[in-house]
Amino acid sequence: MKFFVDTADTKDIAELAATGLIDGVTTNPSLIAKAGRPFAEVIQEICGLTTGPVSAEVVATDAEGMVREGRKLAKIAENVAVKLPLTWDGLKACRTLSDEGTAVNVTLCFSANQALLAAKAGAAFISPFIGRLDDINLDGMELISDIRQIYDNYLFDTEILAASIRTPNHVKLSALAGADVATMPPSVIKSLVNHPLTDKGLEAFLADAKKADIKV
Repeated sequence: MKFFVDTADTKDIAELAATGLIDGVTTNPSLIAKAGRPFAEVIQEICGLTTGPVSAEVVATDAEGMVREGRKLAKIAENVAVKLPLTWDGLKACRTLSDEGTAVNVTLCFSANQALLAAKAGAAFISPFIGRLDDINLDGMELISDIRQIYDNYLFDTEILAASIRTPNHVKLSALAGADVATMPPSVIKSLVNHPLTDKGLEAFLADAKKADIKV
């Protein structure tokens, strides 16, 4: 499973990239706005921090505008993936940009039928929002499993990118359900290493080492 970090904070991205544990980055206009810098400048810097895909989202809502913005974003760096909403216009723009060789991440997916349409439109990634489904008492993991089965049935190349991940359990369940990618905030990635028994075991080891006066 690939890990993408969902942020526009270049310091966090650089720190995680240095570990070799992340495979790409997802962003959105709101995250980039927090940086207080020009949109294209931030995207370009992020693209230089990872060789993996960097999802950069359009703000237009019509197909023509999405294609125009998508082409500009794709010129920023070779590893830009244009992020489009799962609307009728978004699907039309996805087909156009995909046919031109641009990777497209279709976002705001909440149903298996939507994911099927995105794959048929040539999307490189489909982003089901599991956390938001959980918020309305629906099972986000059931959606991941349904998409996995449909894509496997018809041999679609579109990668399932589990988004709106909020907890370490979301990561585990997404992996079990067959998601190709999980994108999450830096805090969630870092929390995956935590376990109380690991901490307890380390404390016991250090105490024993101190008693035995072990030095390396």
